[in-house]
Amino acid sequence: MNKLKMHTPDLTQENIAKLAALFPDCVTESRDEQGNVTPAIDFDQLRQVLSDRVVEGPQERYHLNWPGKREALLAANAPIAKTVRPCREESVDFESTRNLFIEGDNLDALKLLQETYLNKVKLIFIDPPYNTGKEFIYDDDFVEGGTEYLIRSNQHTSTGSRLVANTESNGRFHSDWLSMIYPRLRLARNLLADDGALFLTIDDGEVANLRRVCDEIFGESNFVANVVWQKKYAVSSDDPGIAPMHDHILVYRKSACFTRRLLPRTEKQTSRYTNPDNDPRGPWSSDNYVSNKSRTERPTLWYAIRHPRTGDEVWPSEDAVWRYSRAKHEQLEEEGRLYWGPDQSYAKPRLKRYLTELPEGTVPSTWWPFAEVGHNDEGQKETAKLIGKKIFSTPKPVRLLKRIVYLASAGDDLCLDFFAGSCAFAQAVMAMNAEDGGVRRFIVVQLPEHCDEDTEANKAGFASIADIGKERIRRAGQHIRAELGLNGDKLDNGFRVLKVDTSNTKDVYYRPDEAKPELLGGHVDNIKEDRTDEDLLFQVLLDWGVDLSLPIKQETIGGKRVFFVDENALAACFESGIDEAFVKELAGRKPLRVVFRDTGYGGDAVKINVEQIFKQLSPGTEVKTL
Repeated sequence: MNKLKMHTPDLTQENIAKLAALFPDCVTESRDEQGNVTPAIDFDQLRQVLSDRVVEGPQERYHLNWPGKREALLAANAPIAKTVRPCREESVDFESTRNLFIEGDNLDALKLLQETYLNKVKLIFIDPPYNTGKEFIYDDDFVEGGTEYLIRSNQHTSTGSRLVANTESNGRFHSDWLSMIYPRLRLARNLLADDGALFLTIDDGEVANLRRVCDEIFGESNFVANVVWQKKYAVSSDDPGIAPMHDHILVYRKSACFTRRLLPRTEKQTSRYTNPDNDPRGPWSSDNYVSNKSRTERPTLWYAIRHPRTGDEVWPSEDAVWRYSRAKHEQLEEEGRLYWGPDQSYAKPRLKRYLTELPEGTVPSTWWPFAEVGHNDEGQKETAKLIGKKIFSTPKPVRLLKRIVYLASAGDDLCLDFFAGSCAFAQAVMAMNAEDGGVRRFIVVQLPEHCDEDTEANKAGFASIADIGKERIRRAGQHIRAELGLNGDKLDNGFRVLKVDTSNTKDVYYRPDEAKPELLGGHVDNIKEDRTDEDLLFQVLLDWGVDLSLPIKQETIGGKRVFFVDENALAACFESGIDEAFVKELAGRKPLRVVFRDTGYGGDAVKINVEQIFKQLSPGTEVKTL
């Protein structure tokens, strides 16, 4: 029974708890007057989180710090003026698929997804570049101040000009890697559902730092496990030290709402349960009836029981006790749950545990051997079979990723991978759906990193890593559907390609005193000339926070093309010459939201009357102009 507190609430601790829920990275440790460690707010960090510029003034405290951390936090918070543009020709089942392939910088992509997918992603898996000094490529512009970052984010620049290798000779070798991963993980946490989890792979090089970063962003209490994956099956004979045979898979949850699923019980595990005595309760396995607790610790568990064959008293050994109380023992004995061996020949009993009483699966452990989830070589062979040998280096085996998908998602859960690479994770999501009948959806993000001319990928016709990923999903989807036969029609093996680009609206940087009459004519229409109506539609979806994977269909109303998203969730018309008759007909459809182009109205009177028409015919519709 809980006792009354007999004091007023500790408002300070309640406020700390509220801030911790919003900003777990702003919680640190301090000592009270008695010397006890208590949670406290890191006000320097809180000021930085709530600021759009670098805030100086660190103080001594327990936290992870590195050169560039404040700039990295600033990069996570800084807004960008970008959008995503659909690419039908590279998509599969564009109209109907619920899967997304986003091509572009994942930091930009994560920012663009913030409103639409806030608290909606059940599982995030990432396989970020390991900081080996050879393969790590990163965006060097995080060292800019807030103003410079914002200006650069409004401009279209070549991807290649912003990427450099993080070599071991770099004096900020670890710092740069941390500055790359930090803002991405902060943004990723926002997308996770309350019952969601993050799985991320890493090697020994940065696992300690990554643990500290994730502890800060997700809260130390939300650490779930450090899974050790046996990635190799043989030791390299020429290794000069102790050969690494494993990688780490760090698991963090968004909150205590997360629950992992149980692994299916294997045939080997089930075979341990037999029924040699024809027990009507079915197959069973025997368990130890003696506890290693001492008589001093549990004196009530040290007592004599009667052997059913000899009638002799049986005691646990001098340094042990029975596992159950005398009353519980008598109940188990009456239920016939004690096993004394064939012909009751055992000196001490064992407890029957029935297969039917066990959970439907087994608890996953932190040790994942290659025999269960595959190894690096298996990942290479799978990739080679789909897209060619040596096309992509170090892909993860699909069996490994399927286990992650299975443990942390089900049904129609949304899964995200923003370091997609060859898109083995997307394949694993489709494969898992094929196995358990789920309808999980995936979003994968990949930078269009150029494939050099001397690589096998370039020779095979792949211009970028993103192109490799898209082709893998196409081929993997076809393969899985073919294996399912007629049932393959139920599988969503498509994906909608969206490419990160500058905003659809024109970039106007003139100050009022610089504006000239001759400039105004070019800005009557605020939309860039090279943008299509479908480009505008997807910017509207982002701005309105509408799911980018919802089905889209086009209809002609009054001679004008209208996009309908998810039937009546959104109606959009970007054509010109819109009159009141068209508006009335569209209002009769009663869409939840409707949007027009600012220059699309046939006259000022129509523009003024649009809202009144909708208020009269469809008062529940929200009207906006692009």
